[in-house]
Amino acid sequence: MVDFSLNANTRDDLGKGASRRLRRNDGLVPAIVYGGNKEPQSISIAARELNKALENEAFYSHVIKLSVDGKKEDVLLKALQRHPAKPRIMHADFLRVVAGHEVTVHVPLHFINEDNCVGVKKSGGVISHTMTDVEVTCLPKDLPEFIEVDMAGVDLGDIVHLSNLKLPKGVAVPALAQGADHDLPVANVHAARVAVESEDAPAADEGEESAE
Repeated sequence: MVDFSLNANTRDDLGKGASRRLRRNDGLVPAIVYGGNKEPQSISIAARELNKALENEAFYSHVIKLSVDGKKEDVLLKALQRHPAKPRIMHADFLRVVAGHEVTVHVPLHFINEDNCVGVKKSGGVISHTMTDVEVTCLPKDLPEFIEVDMAGVDLGDIVHLSNLKLPKGVAVPALAQGADHDLPVANVHAARVAVESEDAPAADEGEESAE
């Protein structure tokens, strides 16, 4: 399992103008840390360090060691605000993690055995993913980096739902507690869609001739 750590500094100069200066002049990303029975704290993180961490998918669903002015605490990344047109992080939100308290996190789905999927190999079907991650609730110590979706036994016309996911011990999908209507599809195998030109359709040049 990968260990993630970030260094941050307390930020006292607040407001849109101050945030703009941080990003433009200092190469820093404004952020906030909240939760854990403590007051929210405004911080700044080196954009280069944050962008490097974001290259790893596990960073989005992993407990992060955040050092603020040398004081370390465990946090989770809860939200990112990206620039609408440029590859730039505008703001980040981090939630403090408290041991023994459940957290709710979006965890990536990893689809495995797609090449051996029965609906693909035997029936020529196509796999479609309707989710790329799933919201789970668990204790910080039980937080998985990802959840596998085994497609090997999925036949043509079959749908994999949230309730079909094999969850690690201590991990739950809160949506399932809201009833059958929230047991959403995760993936399916459907027939390949092939565009077939009708033999009865007139050719383009024939249509043009008849119009003259």
